[in-house]
Amino acid sequence: MRWVMLALAIVSTAASAQRGTVDDVDPFIGTGGEGHTYPGAVAPFGMVQLSPDTDTGCVTRECYGHAAGYRYDDPTIQGFSHTHFSGAGHSDLGDLLVMPVAGDDVPMDPGSPERPGYRSAFRHATETARPGYYAVTLDRPGVRAELTAGTRVGVHRYRFPAGKAAHLVVDLRSSLYNYPGKILWSGLRLRPDGILTGFRETRGWAPGRKFFFAMRFSAQLTAHALVNRESDIPYKGFQGPGRGSDAVAERLGRALVARLDFGRLDAPLEVKVAISGVDEAGAIANLAGEAGDFDAVRARTHAAWRQALGAVELEAKPAMRRMVATALYHSLLAPSVWSDSDGRYRGPDDQVHKADGFTFRSTFSLWDTFRAQHPLLTLIQPEAVNAEIVRSLIASRTASPDGILPVWQFHGRETWTMIGYHAVPVIADAYLKGIRGFDANAALDAMVASASYAPYGGLGEYMQRGYVPIDREPEAASKTVEYAYDDWTIARMARAMGRTDVAAKFERRAGNWRNSFDAQTGFLRARKADGSWRVPFDPTAINYGSDYTEGNAWQYSWFVPHDQAGLFATMGGDAKVVAKLDQMFDFDNSKLDYSHAEDIAGLIGQYIHGNEPSHHVAYLYGYAGQPWRTQERLKQIVDSQYKATPDGLSGNDDLGQMSAWLAFTAIGFYPVAPGTNEYVLGRPFVNRAVLNLAGGKRFVVTAQGLSEANRYVASVTLNGRPLTRGYIRHDEIMAGGTLAFRMGPRPDRSRATAPGDRPYSMSR
Repeated sequence: MRWVMLALAIVSTAASAQRGTVDDVDPFIGTGGEGHTYPGAVAPFGMVQLSPDTDTGCVTRECYGHAAGYRYDDPTIQGFSHTHFSGAGHSDLGDLLVMPVAGDDVPMDPGSPERPGYRSAFRHATETARPGYYAVTLDRPGVRAELTAGTRVGVHRYRFPAGKAAHLVVDLRSSLYNYPGKILWSGLRLRPDGILTGFRETRGWAPGRKFFFAMRFSAQLTAHALVNRESDIPYKGFQGPGRGSDAVAERLGRALVARLDFGRLDAPLEVKVAISGVDEAGAIANLAGEAGDFDAVRARTHAAWRQALGAVELEAKPAMRRMVATALYHSLLAPSVWSDSDGRYRGPDDQVHKADGFTFRSTFSLWDTFRAQHPLLTLIQPEAVNAEIVRSLIASRTASPDGILPVWQFHGRETWTMIGYHAVPVIADAYLKGIRGFDANAALDAMVASASYAPYGGLGEYMQRGYVPIDREPEAASKTVEYAYDDWTIARMARAMGRTDVAAKFERRAGNWRNSFDAQTGFLRARKADGSWRVPFDPTAINYGSDYTEGNAWQYSWFVPHDQAGLFATMGGDAKVVAKLDQMFDFDNSKLDYSHAEDIAGLIGQYIHGNEPSHHVAYLYGYAGQPWRTQERLKQIVDSQYKATPDGLSGNDDLGQMSAWLAFTAIGFYPVAPGTNEYVLGRPFVNRAVLNLAGGKRFVVTAQGLSEANRYVASVTLNGRPLTRGYIRHDEIMAGGTLAFRMGPRPDRSRATAPGDRPYSMSR
């Protein structure tokens, strides 16, 4: 018996040792509520995001809930498309919808959930989702569908019912945010070798976006039909490739659907699809560039995820492990690869360029991700990845018709969504953390050019007056403070490079936040060109095109991450700041209605965790000498805003920002001001975390005594020595070592309270 028990213990220990962060990821987290994530198959930073779409017929505002194509509470699946955003607050993509159909009747239209065409009901009990893999049984055709993805390919595997003919519907009409006239032109081309290629040009969130694909099948076609569901109308714009002598069949139009017949199959049908932003030849080359069948691609991608997520090891209760592991997973989806296997990509000028010695990346939700997602990548991704991100930003600026860095870019195209020039802090943060592999002078020049482009977002007025006037530019209060922070990061990088003239100029501009802060009311406010404040003033009002961006005075009055000490002095000192922070979190919203405003979710008083302007606020108590209050608020936020369920995100994940906030917070610290090289200490939510760093170094975070009762930090040591300050430096993490929290039931009101122990502020 003793030997049996010993053998069982050895097996259990081995299984535990083999279990990694990848095994705890649940891609369904965020697919319900307003998380806007998708459950489908994708590789780390993959160009292809192959996922089910449950509703693609929405228009305008109705698309908001289906921004990722899939919504957990929908009863039907329309098909599987190859491009998706993870957690965006806007709809687009959903390119190249594929749907299996079994039997003799092949509908060519999706229909509706009430009257389905090729659309099918499904049950969550039949769904499986893991990093790089998704499967579901489609009730109507009785088909078991499996999806996997490599970097530039997606692979489908369909098991059709025995004795029934197998068909695929390939629909080029389908698209997220599918308003009338979005599909400008498209084409389908069947080649003698059986490969189906095609393209389409769309006018959506990003204008004039071009998409190409190549599709290969494991079984031969028995018949096919390429159909235009509207009358053939000549199009004088982008035509795509002309028909060549090697075309078996070709169709051009604005409403193309293909029916592909395979007869009765004895084995599952595999469909391998590659995409490109350049041309069909690029898609064909991408198809050849990732060899192997479904199982081979799945195995490679699983290995890639195991390695990427292995950068962080976690010990925590099961629900917390799932939440944090999934947060790390969601943080590694963007910026996605956008160059072909030969280095070519289509840039913001709609021209084809070639990345020389690096992989070009796109999908930059910078207003969201500069805060935590990009700083997280500097810790858990190789330096080469971060260098490629910076090189991609610089390359985009070079190809930009306006000569500035990306604002909100995807598939190489600029959308001009949101505010600020937040590629700037991403570059500065990387450089200041010692990441190289890019031309620093070219990067700084691009940063200065973006901060000097007068036509953008009231920048001309800002440079002239030191603030953005509300009677000349909407959302002026928010723009003023966000520009000031971005300017500070330019100054920091310029100072580190010895570019003192640039540094001095932007250090002055970094203080411009003061020009929009009203000390009398204690709030950030918008002022007019004549210097007067705009009235009437209501700090709780949230309206689009108003003084603030997706928020109000309560959230934006705290956005001075580079100079919280200066802000606190203007507010009247530490005690008044703490009282105001408490007032924000404890605010009674019972008489307020924010249903008219998207992205306003996850309210705790006037703190709005479902949107980014609030994300650093809970950490500000430490700047005022009361870090234990940060610990209390973090507990309140994590408990109320995150769950290990489909509705487990209180707001849009925004390409990993909501998730990165949790990943940092759970480990015990957060980058309040990227560019300082500091992380503000909070409190951990996991028992142990290990960051596996470059060069084989490991940074271990432990939380001794962590429990529901022991929610406060009693003491902290770094490498065995007491850490009395309220922050840890980036170089201390990268050197490896151990950060040990000892948790207790009562707050320590003396630790990290002295001014010298508080995090960086520009004016201190």
